[in-house]
Amino acid sequence: MQLHDLSSRPGARKVRKRIGRGIGSGKGKTGGRGGKGQTARSGVRIKGFEGGQMPLHRRLPKRGFKNTKFARKLNEVNLGRIQAAIDAGTLDAAAKIDAAALVKAGVLRRAKEGVRLLGAGEIKAKLALAVFGASKSAVAAVEKAGGTVEILAPKPETSEQAA
Repeated sequence: MQLHDLSSRPGARKVRKRIGRGIGSGKGKTGGRGGKGQTARSGVRIKGFEGGQMPLHRRLPKRGFKNTKFARKLNEVNLGRIQAAIDAGTLDAAAKIDAAALVKAGVLRRAKEGVRLLGAGEIKAKLALAVFGASKSAVAAVEKAGGTVEILAPKPETSEQAA
């Protein structure tokens, strides 16, 4: 193979469409944008506009509640992931397991505001866990294996944070 034999893959080099360059180009006058109005302008188009009819996203009922102001960003960890880390040797079952230990073991990428323990998977080791929250099934599984689950109290909010 020589240098002059090399070529780009098909479709890698596309010719730019030159719009608005006269009738003969096929893309003159309106430049492929149709007639006049909002859709012909650059940068403006109302998404979801239905010609004055009440748009679908406003007709449908709104459900639920999203507690964005006071919601806590928690890491969810299943018991199976913790057992896998113990089996791999990255997590010490004898030591107290908290968010920092899980990050160090590579179970979590980063500790957020706390860890919530979920009950999926099987736990065989006797563990001492310190977590922000835990499901009933997770607590039952850990206690059945002979371990303990300590639920950490949330940090008290100061008057500056609440305002």
